[in-house]
Amino acid sequence: MRALFSDWGKLKASGVLGLNARNGDYIMRLNPRRNYPLVDDKVLCKKVLLEHGMQAPELIGVITRTGDSEKLSEILRGEQQFVIKPANGSGGDGILVIVGIVNDLYRSVDGRLFDGGNVAHHLTNVISGLYSLGGQPDHAMLEALVKFDPVFDQIAFQGVPDIRVIVFQGVPVMSMVRLPTRLSHGKANLHQGAIGAGIALCTGQTTGGVLGNHRVTEHIDTGASIVGFTIPHWQKILEMSARCYEAVGLGYLGVDVVLDRERGPLILELNARPGLNIQIANRTGLRQRMERVEAAGVKDAPAEERASWACSHFRR
Repeated sequence: MRALFSDWGKLKASGVLGLNARNGDYIMRLNPRRNYPLVDDKVLCKKVLLEHGMQAPELIGVITRTGDSEKLSEILRGEQQFVIKPANGSGGDGILVIVGIVNDLYRSVDGRLFDGGNVAHHLTNVISGLYSLGGQPDHAMLEALVKFDPVFDQIAFQGVPDIRVIVFQGVPVMSMVRLPTRLSHGKANLHQGAIGAGIALCTGQTTGGVLGNHRVTEHIDTGASIVGFTIPHWQKILEMSARCYEAVGLGYLGVDVVLDRERGPLILELNARPGLNIQIANRTGLRQRMERVEAAGVKDAPAEERASWACSHFRR
Protein backbone atom coordinates (compact mmCIF):
# COMPACT_ATOMS: atom_id res chain seq x y z
CA MET A 1 0.00 0.00 0.00
CA ARG A 2 1.20 3.51 -0.78
CA ALA A 3 0.55 6.54 1.45
CA LEU A 4 -1.56 9.33 -0.02
CA PHE A 5 0.24 12.34 1.39
CA SER A 6 2.42 12.64 -1.73
CA ASP A 7 -0.77 12.99 -3.79
CA TRP A 8 -2.10 15.98 -1.87
CA GLY A 9 -0.37 18.53 -4.13
CA LYS A 10 -1.90 16.92 -7.21
CA LEU A 11 -5.34 16.88 -5.61
CA LYS A 12 -5.06 20.56 -4.68
CA ALA A 13 -4.02 21.47 -8.21
CA SER A 14 -6.99 19.54 -9.62
CA GLY A 15 -9.48 21.62 -7.61
CA VAL A 16 -9.98 19.52 -4.49
CA LEU A 17 -13.03 20.64 -2.54
CA GLY A 18 -12.57 21.17 1.19
CA LEU A 19 -15.18 20.79 3.93
CA ASN A 20 -15.74 24.52 4.51
CA ALA A 21 -16.09 25.22 0.81
CA ARG A 22 -18.46 22.29 0.39
CA ASN A 23 -20.68 23.59 3.19
CA GLY A 24 -20.53 27.30 2.38
CA ASP A 25 -20.29 27.42 -1.40
CA TYR A 26 -22.53 24.50 -2.30
CA ILE A 27 -24.62 22.90 0.43
CA MET A 28 -25.89 26.16 1.97
CA ARG A 29 -26.50 27.69 -1.45
CA LEU A 30 -28.06 24.77 -3.29
CA ASN A 31 -29.66 22.49 -0.67
CA PRO A 32 -32.82 24.07 0.80
CA ARG A 33 -33.24 23.12 4.45
CA ARG A 34 -36.92 22.32 3.89
CA ASN A 35 -35.87 19.45 1.59
CA TYR A 36 -33.48 17.80 4.03
CA PRO A 37 -36.14 15.48 5.54
CA LEU A 38 -36.61 13.95 2.08
CA VAL A 39 -33.14 12.42 2.37
CA ASP A 40 -32.39 12.40 6.11
CA ASP A 41 -35.42 10.22 6.90
CA LYS A 42 -34.75 6.96 5.05
CA VAL A 43 -38.38 5.85 5.22
CA LEU A 44 -39.61 9.10 3.69
CA CYS A 45 -36.79 9.00 1.14
CA LYS A 46 -37.81 5.53 0.01
CA LYS A 47 -41.40 6.72 -0.44
CA VAL A 48 -40.29 9.69 -2.53
CA LEU A 49 -38.07 7.53 -4.74
CA LEU A 50 -40.88 5.06 -5.39
CA GLU A 51 -43.23 7.93 -6.24
CA HIS A 52 -40.72 9.01 -8.89
CA GLY A 53 -40.62 5.54 -10.41
CA MET A 54 -37.22 4.48 -9.08
CA GLN A 55 -36.41 1.07 -7.66
CA ALA A 56 -35.20 0.65 -4.08
CA PRO A 57 -34.80 -2.26 -1.65
CA GLU A 58 -38.14 -3.45 -0.28
CA LEU A 59 -39.31 -2.01 3.04
CA ILE A 60 -40.38 -4.80 5.41
CA GLY A 61 -41.56 -2.65 8.29
CA VAL A 62 -40.84 0.21 10.69
CA ILE A 63 -40.50 -0.05 14.47
CA THR A 64 -41.29 3.20 16.27
CA ARG A 65 -41.77 2.08 19.89
CA THR A 66 -39.47 0.10 22.15
CA GLY A 67 -42.20 -2.39 23.04
CA ASP A 68 -42.70 -3.27 19.38
CA SER A 69 -39.22 -4.81 19.22
CA GLU A 70 -40.71 -7.88 20.88
CA LYS A 71 -42.91 -8.31 17.78
CA LEU A 72 -39.91 -8.58 15.46
CA SER A 73 -40.70 -12.08 14.19
CA GLU A 74 -44.28 -11.00 13.47
CA ILE A 75 -43.09 -7.94 11.54
CA LEU A 76 -40.56 -9.98 9.55
CA ARG A 77 -43.32 -12.30 8.26
CA GLY A 78 -40.88 -15.16 7.69
CA GLU A 79 -38.06 -13.07 6.18
CA GLN A 80 -34.72 -14.68 6.99
CA GLN A 81 -32.47 -11.96 5.61
CA PHE A 82 -32.93 -8.29 6.44
CA VAL A 83 -31.22 -5.08 7.48
CA ILE A 84 -31.97 -2.93 10.53
CA LYS A 85 -31.27 0.75 9.88
CA PRO A 86 -31.80 3.92 11.91
CA ALA A 87 -34.23 5.92 9.78
CA ASN A 88 -32.31 9.10 10.57
CA GLY A 89 -28.82 7.65 10.94
CA SER A 90 -25.62 8.56 9.12
CA GLY A 91 -22.20 7.15 8.42
CA GLY A 92 -23.37 3.55 8.61
CA ASP A 93 -23.69 3.62 12.40
CA GLY A 94 -26.40 1.41 13.86
CA ILE A 95 -26.87 -0.72 10.76
CA LEU A 96 -27.21 -4.43 11.50
CA VAL A 97 -27.20 -6.84 8.55
CA ILE A 98 -28.79 -10.24 9.22
CA VAL A 99 -28.16 -12.98 6.66
CA GLY A 100 -30.03 -15.83 8.34
CA ILE A 101 -31.93 -17.11 11.38
CA VAL A 102 -30.98 -20.48 12.82
CA ASN A 103 -32.45 -21.94 16.03
CA ASP A 104 -33.81 -18.52 16.97
CA LEU A 105 -30.34 -16.99 16.60
CA TYR A 106 -29.73 -14.14 14.15
CA ARG A 107 -26.54 -14.45 12.10
CA SER A 108 -24.96 -11.17 11.01
CA VAL A 109 -23.07 -10.66 7.75
CA ASP A 110 -19.72 -11.05 9.52
CA GLY A 111 -20.70 -14.34 11.17
CA ARG A 112 -21.64 -13.11 14.66
CA LEU A 113 -24.71 -14.61 16.33
CA PHE A 114 -27.34 -12.60 18.21
CA ASP A 115 -30.23 -13.90 20.27
CA GLY A 116 -33.60 -12.17 20.36
CA GLY A 117 -32.59 -10.12 23.39
CA ASN A 118 -29.49 -8.79 21.64
CA VAL A 119 -31.51 -7.72 18.62
CA ALA A 120 -34.23 -6.15 20.79
CA HIS A 121 -31.54 -4.20 22.66
CA HIS A 122 -30.13 -2.96 19.36
CA LEU A 123 -33.60 -1.85 18.25
CA THR A 124 -34.04 0.00 21.56
CA ASN A 125 -30.77 1.83 20.98
CA VAL A 126 -31.90 2.83 17.49
CA ILE A 127 -35.28 4.10 18.69
CA SER A 128 -33.71 6.02 21.57
CA GLY A 129 -31.66 8.01 19.05
CA LEU A 130 -28.22 6.56 19.80
CA TYR A 131 -27.35 6.59 16.08
CA SER A 132 -29.57 9.39 14.79
CA LEU A 133 -28.56 12.79 13.49
CA GLY A 134 -28.45 15.09 16.52
CA GLY A 135 -29.27 12.25 18.93
CA GLN A 136 -33.01 12.74 18.52
CA PRO A 137 -35.48 9.84 19.06
CA ASP A 138 -35.65 7.74 15.93
CA HIS A 139 -37.40 4.75 14.41
CA ALA A 140 -35.90 1.51 13.13
CA MET A 141 -36.37 0.59 9.51
CA LEU A 142 -36.41 -3.09 8.51
CA GLU A 143 -35.34 -3.48 4.90
CA ALA A 144 -35.06 -6.58 2.72
CA LEU A 145 -31.47 -7.64 2.17
CA VAL A 146 -30.23 -7.01 -1.33
CA LYS A 147 -29.43 -10.22 -3.20
CA PHE A 148 -25.73 -9.71 -3.73
CA ASP A 149 -24.72 -9.61 -7.42
CA PRO A 150 -21.99 -12.28 -7.77
CA VAL A 151 -20.10 -10.05 -10.21
CA PHE A 152 -18.45 -8.50 -7.12
CA ASP A 153 -17.47 -11.84 -5.54
CA GLN A 154 -13.71 -11.37 -5.91
CA ILE A 155 -13.50 -7.73 -4.86
CA ALA A 156 -15.73 -7.66 -1.79
CA PHE A 157 -15.65 -9.42 1.55
CA GLN A 158 -19.02 -10.85 2.67
CA GLY A 159 -21.07 -7.64 2.49
CA VAL A 160 -22.80 -5.81 -0.36
CA PRO A 161 -20.73 -3.15 -2.19
CA ASP A 162 -22.43 0.12 -3.01
CA ILE A 163 -21.78 2.79 -5.60
CA ARG A 164 -21.66 6.44 -4.54
CA VAL A 165 -22.41 9.05 -7.21
CA ILE A 166 -22.05 12.77 -6.51
CA VAL A 167 -24.75 14.66 -8.40
CA PHE A 168 -24.37 18.42 -8.87
CA GLN A 169 -27.33 20.36 -10.28
CA GLY A 170 -28.64 17.10 -11.68
CA VAL A 171 -25.35 16.07 -13.33
CA PRO A 172 -23.26 13.12 -12.11
CA VAL A 173 -19.78 14.56 -11.52
CA MET A 174 -17.86 11.82 -9.67
CA SER A 175 -18.33 8.25 -8.51
CA MET A 176 -16.73 5.42 -6.56
CA VAL A 177 -17.59 1.91 -5.45
CA ARG A 178 -17.23 1.07 -1.76
CA LEU A 179 -16.00 -2.47 -1.20
CA PRO A 180 -16.59 -4.24 2.13
CA THR A 181 -13.60 -5.79 3.92
CA ARG A 182 -13.01 -7.96 6.94
CA LEU A 183 -11.96 -4.78 8.76
CA SER A 184 -15.32 -3.12 7.98
CA HIS A 185 -17.25 -6.23 9.15
CA GLY A 186 -18.79 -6.57 5.71
CA LYS A 187 -20.10 -2.99 5.60
CA ALA A 188 -19.53 -0.70 2.62
CA ASN A 189 -18.43 2.21 4.80
CA LEU A 190 -15.06 3.91 4.33
CA HIS A 191 -14.89 5.17 7.91
CA GLN A 192 -15.25 1.60 9.15
CA GLY A 193 -12.55 0.15 6.90
CA ALA A 194 -14.09 -0.43 3.48
CA ILE A 195 -12.11 0.26 0.31
CA GLY A 196 -13.16 3.12 -1.95
CA ALA A 197 -12.35 2.61 -5.64
CA GLY A 198 -12.73 5.49 -8.08
CA ILE A 199 -14.87 4.97 -11.19
CA ALA A 200 -14.30 6.62 -14.57
CA LEU A 201 -17.59 8.32 -15.44
CA CYS A 202 -17.24 7.73 -19.17
CA THR A 203 -16.61 3.96 -18.97
CA GLY A 204 -17.78 2.75 -15.56
CA GLN A 205 -14.38 1.16 -14.95
CA THR A 206 -12.57 1.32 -11.60
CA THR A 207 -9.34 3.30 -11.65
CA GLY A 208 -7.70 2.48 -8.31
CA GLY A 209 -8.54 2.36 -4.63
CA VAL A 210 -7.99 3.87 -1.23
CA LEU A 211 -8.04 2.23 2.19
CA GLY A 212 -7.75 4.76 5.00
CA ASN A 213 -4.72 6.90 4.05
CA HIS A 214 -3.24 4.35 1.66
CA ARG A 215 -3.58 3.71 -2.05
CA VAL A 216 -4.42 0.12 -2.94
CA THR A 217 -4.71 -1.80 -6.19
CA GLU A 218 -5.86 -5.13 -4.71
CA HIS A 219 -8.54 -6.11 -2.24
CA ILE A 220 -6.82 -6.71 1.11
CA ASP A 221 -8.84 -9.86 1.85
CA THR A 222 -9.26 -11.54 -1.53
CA GLY A 223 -6.09 -10.35 -3.26
CA ALA A 224 -8.06 -9.61 -6.45
CA SER A 225 -7.25 -6.53 -8.51
CA ILE A 226 -9.66 -3.64 -8.01
CA VAL A 227 -8.39 -1.76 -11.08
CA GLY A 228 -10.14 -2.03 -14.46
CA PHE A 229 -13.32 -3.65 -13.13
CA THR A 230 -16.38 -2.60 -15.18
CA ILE A 231 -19.50 -1.76 -13.15
CA PRO A 232 -22.57 -3.44 -14.72
CA HIS A 233 -25.57 -1.30 -15.79
CA TRP A 234 -23.35 1.79 -15.70
CA GLN A 235 -25.41 4.07 -17.96
CA LYS A 236 -28.59 3.17 -16.07
CA ILE A 237 -26.87 3.98 -12.76
CA LEU A 238 -25.87 7.43 -14.05
CA GLU A 239 -29.39 8.15 -15.31
CA MET A 240 -31.02 6.98 -12.07
CA SER A 241 -28.64 9.18 -10.08
CA ALA A 242 -29.40 12.19 -12.27
CA ARG A 243 -33.17 11.70 -11.76
CA CYS A 244 -32.74 11.98 -7.98
CA TYR A 245 -32.21 15.73 -8.50
CA GLU A 246 -35.86 16.16 -9.48
CA ALA A 247 -37.02 13.79 -6.76
CA VAL A 248 -35.60 15.69 -3.77
CA GLY A 249 -34.61 19.12 -5.13
CA LEU A 250 -31.05 19.17 -3.77
CA GLY A 251 -28.31 20.71 -5.91
CA TYR A 252 -25.45 18.89 -4.17
CA LEU A 253 -26.36 15.28 -3.53
CA GLY A 254 -24.85 11.87 -2.84
CA VAL A 255 -26.69 8.91 -4.40
CA ASP A 256 -25.94 5.40 -3.15
CA VAL A 257 -26.75 2.51 -5.49
CA VAL A 258 -26.54 -1.25 -4.96
CA LEU A 259 -26.73 -4.04 -7.54
CA ASP A 260 -29.25 -6.80 -6.95
CA ARG A 261 -28.68 -9.96 -9.00
CA GLU A 262 -32.38 -10.12 -9.91
CA ARG A 263 -33.55 -6.50 -9.96
CA GLY A 264 -30.40 -4.74 -11.12
CA PRO A 265 -29.52 -1.25 -9.78
CA LEU A 266 -31.46 -0.10 -6.70
CA ILE A 267 -31.27 3.28 -4.97
CA LEU A 268 -30.14 2.46 -1.45
CA GLU A 269 -30.30 5.99 0.01
CA LEU A 270 -29.53 9.65 -0.64
CA ASN A 271 -27.26 12.02 1.25
CA ALA A 272 -27.53 15.80 1.50
CA ARG A 273 -23.98 16.11 2.90
CA PRO A 274 -21.91 13.54 1.00
CA GLY A 275 -18.32 13.17 2.17
CA LEU A 276 -15.25 14.26 0.25
CA ASN A 277 -13.09 11.12 0.32
CA ILE A 278 -14.44 10.34 -3.13
CA GLN A 279 -11.87 12.85 -4.42
CA ILE A 280 -9.04 10.80 -2.94
CA ALA A 281 -10.42 7.61 -4.45
CA ASN A 282 -10.52 9.30 -7.87
CA ARG A 283 -7.23 11.26 -7.48
CA THR A 284 -8.96 14.42 -8.63
CA GLY A 285 -11.00 17.30 -7.21
CA LEU A 286 -14.69 18.09 -7.36
CA ARG A 287 -14.59 21.87 -7.60
CA GLN A 288 -13.51 22.16 -11.23
CA ARG A 289 -16.11 19.65 -12.34
CA MET A 290 -18.91 21.47 -10.56
CA GLU A 291 -17.77 24.80 -12.00
CA ARG A 292 -17.99 23.30 -15.50
CA VAL A 293 -21.52 22.05 -14.83
CA GLU A 294 -22.66 25.42 -13.51
CA ALA A 295 -21.12 27.25 -16.47
CA ALA A 296 -22.78 24.89 -18.95
CA GLY A 297 -26.25 25.51 -17.49
CA VAL A 298 -27.53 21.99 -18.18
CA LYS A 299 -29.54 21.52 -14.98
CA ASP A 300 -32.90 21.89 -16.78
CA ALA A 301 -32.12 19.27 -19.42
CA PRO A 302 -33.73 15.80 -19.13
CA ALA A 303 -31.94 13.39 -16.80
CA GLU A 304 -30.76 11.16 -19.67
CA GLU A 305 -29.14 14.17 -21.39
CA ARG A 306 -27.45 15.29 -18.17
CA ALA A 307 -26.00 11.79 -17.69
CA SER A 308 -24.73 11.76 -21.29
CA TRP A 309 -23.25 15.24 -20.82
CA ALA A 310 -21.32 13.95 -17.80
CA CYS A 311 -19.95 10.99 -19.77
CA SER A 312 -18.71 13.21 -22.59
CA HIS A 313 -17.16 15.93 -20.38
CA PHE A 314 -15.63 13.91 -17.55
CA ARG A 315 -13.54 11.22 -19.14
CA ARG A 316 -12.42 9.74 -15.82
